This record gives sequence, C-alpha cells and structure tokens, in this order.
Amino acid sequence: MGWPSLVSRRTRRTKCPSWLQARGSSRIPSRCASRRRRRLSQSHTKPVASLISVPIQNNSNFGVGPYNRTQDVLNIQPVIPSRISENWMLISRIIQPIVWQPDATQNTGGQYGIGDMNPTFFLSPAKPTKIIWGAGPAMVFPTATSTVLGQGKLSFGPSVVALVQPGHWTLGFLVNNVWSVAGSSHRPSVNQMTLQYFITYNLKKGWNINSGPIVTANWHNQAGGESADGDDTPPGGRWTVPFGGGVGRVTRLGFQPVNISANFYGNAIHPPGASSWGMRLQIALLFPKKP
Repeated sequence: MGWPSLVSRRTRRTKCPSWLQARGSSRIPSRCASRRRRRLSQSHTKPVASLISVPIQNNSNFGVGPYNRTQDVLNIQPVIPSRISENWMLISRIIQPIVWQPDATQNTGGQYGIGDMNPTFFLSPAKPTKIIWGAGPAMVFPTATSTVLGQGKLSFGPSVVALVQPGHWTLGFLVNNVWSVAGSSHRPSVNQMTLQYFITYNLKKGWNINSGPIVTANWHNQAGGESADGDDTPPGGRWTVPFGGGVGRVTRLGFQPVNISANFYGNAIHPPGASSWGMRLQIALLFPKKP
C-alpha cells in the first residue's frame, strides 16, 4: 500500500524503456526488474496507496479459551486512491472480515460468518514531503451475521497515519479511536483504540523483512476485577499488545504483481482467555499505474 508520487521521485535514475514496462515482457533486464520490484515494495509497505491494492489477509489466533481453540479471521481489504484536486488525494481503505469464532466453553462448535465492516478514508497531500501523512474518519458498520462475530454498534472516530522512508526502510504508524453512536441497546457501548506500527526493510529481489503488529485498547473493558457498569464489557484485560514479524516478497503470479508475506506474533499482553499468539498470511494483488 502506498502514497502518490513518492516512488517516482525517488527513482529518477535512468528510466527503463517503455517497452520493458509492458505487462508480461520476458525481455526485462535484471536492473529494471529489480528497480520495479523495489518501487512496488516501497509502495505496498504503506497503509494507504497511490496504486490500487487488494490485500487478502488470513489471521489465525491460537490458544483461545481453556480448550486452546483457534479463531480465524480472513480480511479482504482493498485500498483505492482517488485524486480529488491537484494537491490532495482521497484514499479509501475498507476492511471486511470473514470470521470463524470457536466456542470457547467447549472443544467443538462455533460460529462462522461475516464480521463488522471497517471503512477508513484518508485525505493526504498529493505531493508528499519527507513525512508522509493522511487523516480522516474511521467507521465500524454492524454488518456481522451473528452477535458473537461483531459489536452490534455503529461507530465513528478519527484516524491518522504518518510514515517516513529513509533508504530501504519504511517506518510509521496508523492509529484510530472509534466510539459507538447507535446500535443495539443490549450490547456494550464501544470506545476502542487501534494502533498499528509498521517497520519494513527492503532487501534485494523484492524480498523484505517486516513487522506490523496491531495494538488494541478497549477503554470500556475493566482493567482489573472491578464490577462492570452498563457501558462496560466483562472484567478483564484492556490491552492486546503483540510483538513479532516476518518476511515478504513482491513477485508475479503470471502477469499479476503480488506481495506475499508471512508473519508470526506473540501477545505479550492480552485479555483472559484470548489468543496468546497468532499467524498472519497475506497475498496482496497490486495494480500499479500504467506508464
């Protein structure tokens, strides 16, 4: 995922001939292919993009409940940029989860279906400086097909992203906080923060080493064993704090550019009964602008 104009500004060295840029060309010199992979790698390591990308991300969360069940969340999360003026870009980022939620009270059974949709919109300068940033609204729509797969609330809040790209590195963060404004009166209200920091080092031949853990804080979750009121979820841990990382590579499947990655994370802090570690596998379809 990426931002406008950044890659072209950083790759003003000798251009590859236009016929070498043709999709599926088998005559691309190694220096040109390597440069193109690096441009795609740098673009996709950002949480919003000047190229359209469609990440399909599977998260397996292990060790749920006393029976050590496995929760599975498949996120389909397209990123679509639109230039709305000479100076500004609007980037739409929509996350639609498909969830398997095991029954934590027994060693069989569970619920499978669609989770709550999470659209975010970033307004970002079309001509970024050294610090690249975007800001806009984050939303959560109660689209879950079961009460155990979603929050049952319509929520809104602000979202901000910022990053820098010194050399082969991409360093940054994305943070939002949403509050519920409508929904079932029988469900707890929502006040939740999500923070993702990301660190990527681009290697040769499209490979990269990366880390992008997602830290969450449920502010209505009682941090200790205090009794809950009407706005609180059941007592337990407020924070989920993972650590870890993995590897990825920009390559092609036929004519289609893709970014494939595998990551493992351990949750240093998590609510009682929640997953202690997980695995994230992702393939992102990349649709760069035509030369």
